Amino acid sequence: MTARGEMLLRKELERLKSVERPRIVAAIAEARSHGDLSENAEYDAAKEEQGLCEARIKDIEAKLASANIIDVTKLKPASGAPLKVVFGATVTVLNVDNDEEITYRIVGEDEADIDHNLISYKTPIAKGLLGKVEEDEVSIKIPKGTVTYEIVEVKYENPQD
Repeated sequence: MTARGEMLLRKELERLKSVERPRIVAAIAEARSHGDLSENAEYDAAKEEQGLCEARIKDIEAKLASANIIDVTKLKPASGAPLKVVFGATVTVLNVDNDEEITYRIVGEDEADIDHNLISYKTPIAKGLLGKVEEDEVSIKIPKGTVTYEIVEVKYENPQD
């Protein structure tokens, strides 16, 4: 995962442990105070929410424990060599069929968010771009057919937003 992805997971973990977990415990205590638990929908809902929260905490902790953090800002290409599209890179491409330019950042699966142009390294587009350099032209099979991109710019940056 990228350094940004690690930071976001750590923030989520902290929020789950310090905000959500205590809120759920309080909700369970409140529901218990209402008496008979066998017909208490509030109690059942709070216990289910607690299970989901604890499962997410365990999932995040496991991901962070086994994560390989890639910080592209520390990659240094050979002198004069063009930057290659790698995991974590930000790449601007031009669709040669419609002259539409778009910028993607290639990230891990948990970080992917197409609304913010963060694409998983496992997507067809990312797979087609990996290893290429500026001015390369690449045809990529996607579910809608084949798209041809020209790589306009490759940047190794680490946005923290």
